[in-house]
Amino acid sequence: MLQGVWLFILNNWIELFGSISGLIYIIFSYRHSIWLWPIGIATSAAYIIVFYDTALYADMLLQVYYLFVSIYGWLHWIFGKQVNKTTHKLKICRLKPYQWFISITITGTLTLFYLPFGQYFNASFPLVDGFITAGSIVATWMLTRKIVEQWIFWVILDATSVVLMIAKDKYPTAILMTIYTILAVAGYFKWLKDYKLQDND
Repeated sequence: MLQGVWLFILNNWIELFGSISGLIYIIFSYRHSIWLWPIGIATSAAYIIVFYDTALYADMLLQVYYLFVSIYGWLHWIFGKQVNKTTHKLKICRLKPYQWFISITITGTLTLFYLPFGQYFNASFPLVDGFITAGSIVATWMLTRKIVEQWIFWVILDATSVVLMIAKDKYPTAILMTIYTILAVAGYFKWLKDYKLQDND
């Protein structure tokens, strides 16, 4: 039994590392701690390899996007115009109605744009893969801006990812995505509370 556990760890250590660092990332995100960005970089590096090996190419490219957007988010949380000069923290904000329309439209457009490429490269579950990728691009942009409603996107995306990872026999990641879904629900209510309590002057 112990030998089997060690064999599993050796064969899946990159995914396990990504799962652990990903859990730390979502906890930092829940607490809107700036340390989520460097942890996010480490997580993305691990999952570039994991998703390449499982032919989830849109998810792999998404991790490359995360590497760059994490650098941007890190800088924006430090130097952004909405950074509170007293607390030195970026203020939480809400999504405006027209931004809802833009966000949903971009998600749908990117999903459909990816579909023929996913089919051409024989990607696994190209429509679902594309939807998760497109929605994550939009939600991560919201995170760089500290928008409360990013959590609504993550609840939907993470729950969808649970099903996809189970279908691909990636159980450590499926467990991680289940935790992500729960924390995304909690994160929405925490950020909403913090938004109401913060100084909006």
